[in-house]
Amino acid sequence: MCGIVGYCNYKCGVDYSTLISMRDSLTYRGPDDAGVYIDEDNGVGLGHRRLSILDLSSLGHQPMSNSDGSIWITYNGEVYNYKEIREQLVIKGHSFKSNTDTEVVLKAYEEWGIECVHKFVGMFALAIWDKKIKRLYLLRDRAGVKPLFYYQNDNILLFGSELKALMAHPDFKRDINHSVMPFYLRYGYIPTSQTIFDNTYKLPPGHYLSFENNTIKETKYWDIVDSYLEGPLHKNQDTITEELEMLMTEAFNYRLISDVPTGIFLSGGIDSSIVTALLQKNTNTQLKTFTIGFNENKFNEAKWAKKIANHLETDHTEYYFSVDECIDLIPEMPSIYDEPFADNSAIPTYLLSKLAGKDVKVVLSADGGDELFCGYDRYKSISSLYSLLPHIPECLRNTIIFTLNKINPNKDKHKKWINIINESGKKNLLNMHKFKINKWLPDDIENVLCRMPEYGPKTYFEDTFSKLQGSSPIDQMMATDFKTFLLDDILAKVDRASMHASIEAREPFLDHRLVEYSARIPLSLKHKNRSSKYILKQILYKHVPRNLVDRPKQGFVIPLSKWLKGSLNPLMMDYLSEDRLKRGGIFQPKVVKQCIKDFHDGILNVHKLWFILSFEMWREKWLPS
Repeated sequence: MCGIVGYCNYKCGVDYSTLISMRDSLTYRGPDDAGVYIDEDNGVGLGHRRLSILDLSSLGHQPMSNSDGSIWITYNGEVYNYKEIREQLVIKGHSFKSNTDTEVVLKAYEEWGIECVHKFVGMFALAIWDKKIKRLYLLRDRAGVKPLFYYQNDNILLFGSELKALMAHPDFKRDINHSVMPFYLRYGYIPTSQTIFDNTYKLPPGHYLSFENNTIKETKYWDIVDSYLEGPLHKNQDTITEELEMLMTEAFNYRLISDVPTGIFLSGGIDSSIVTALLQKNTNTQLKTFTIGFNENKFNEAKWAKKIANHLETDHTEYYFSVDECIDLIPEMPSIYDEPFADNSAIPTYLLSKLAGKDVKVVLSADGGDELFCGYDRYKSISSLYSLLPHIPECLRNTIIFTLNKINPNKDKHKKWINIINESGKKNLLNMHKFKINKWLPDDIENVLCRMPEYGPKTYFEDTFSKLQGSSPIDQMMATDFKTFLLDDILAKVDRASMHASIEAREPFLDHRLVEYSARIPLSLKHKNRSSKYILKQILYKHVPRNLVDRPKQGFVIPLSKWLKGSLNPLMMDYLSEDRLKRGGIFQPKVVKQCIKDFHDGILNVHKLWFILSFEMWREKWLPS
């Protein structure tokens, strides 16, 4: 796992010191080694920071070239099936100097061109400079586990694993992209392919970008929607269960490939438990598992993780963090997440990464199970409302809305349900889904922003619902969450937290073969007998007692409301003061002041204030002027 950077400037060339500054802004992503390559004739520079995972020798140094120096690569990630690909390349006459997957990716491109991506099983973000055809490729894995940002303006193209690498270039303009602010307030993140800055983008997952003659072209090579469109599998439950377990076992075992110590984030939930159970079953080595806990039962899953670890006989480490440790970390979050990001579970995720980093350099994080196997309660509730409410007489729907308004028209959860009921009458599943997950609603966003954009860019929300219009409501929501919430919230959170702690996080559920198969499992096997993740539980029951499996879902959350009313209140009041907000020019000070009052009165959802506070802390860090 590594950090990659680079830039192209055909007219002015590449400045060595600037490339070094870009590269070393990501030192924590790769503390073991560093390198640069500059093609002075063509104005192309590549940089690399290395976290050594496979072949720890100097032979893994990057940027790496082919034998005649005509192709160069800077690469972040792992291609887990590199040994099989290497065998194919040897048969075709290629020889290898190292035991790295980097060299295999390089030679695969040399042999098959950019279509080599279809052979890779793994997570990756990489740049390939092909001098022969004077073309730069940027490439991102299918699910988007590894990040890749780029900026184009005038005659320059910048790219890197994180935004801070782009900001290290003197020609990068930190102009706010105001069109994304409504998205940020709705979701707490900025959806792909947009970023917080103008002319700056996230390369979408399952895409590669080519750059030549100062022209960019993006090409899609994979999309989970295609698997949904193939339709459900026509097989019985026993066959699907057996095939799924075999696929998971292979995908999970691939993620143990490493020349350094490896561990697992074990929360005690279904997904991390099944990863741990299947891996421990198939290895003679005692796996290392890691859990953090809080001294509040409502927010603490650590006790369940410990019970599962004891049953599976893993080498388990747990640590209970104090409130002060968590709160002291909050001012550091804008350095870790260099784009506005408001998922408060980023705090325990970083603490967990630091804990694991004391013993291992690779961890497995079981993300994606909720989006693939109907894990969120909202899927069933919205689907039921979508089917039921249109058949309820309009007068009765209006009575429900009237009652909610009568109770308290300003209460956030009431306003949200009023919108959901209204959209159900229009049979608008997309908007019902959005309103359910929104923290800020459109009318409130218009009031709180100083500058409301006339329009916003299209997102995967609209695109995915449109393509899957004939599919079941739950399939539409799961596929959309896979391409939005999982991508830009969960995976971004885990990548930045783990890399800031200088460890590599791998995502076993996001093996594309497993994803494609899971998308085609009939919905009746994902949600059955009022149980979500039904088929996963049938597999887990073989390895873990039912009483450790059948319990309410908790999630990875912190007591944020309590903190903002207590220890964090001075920080909030400082960043959200009228003077600061006026200087920032993003949020209306009077509206925010009312929000603070409503929060203390129990009317306002705590996440709405947290989103603004997170943005203002980010702005103070990255836009100090």
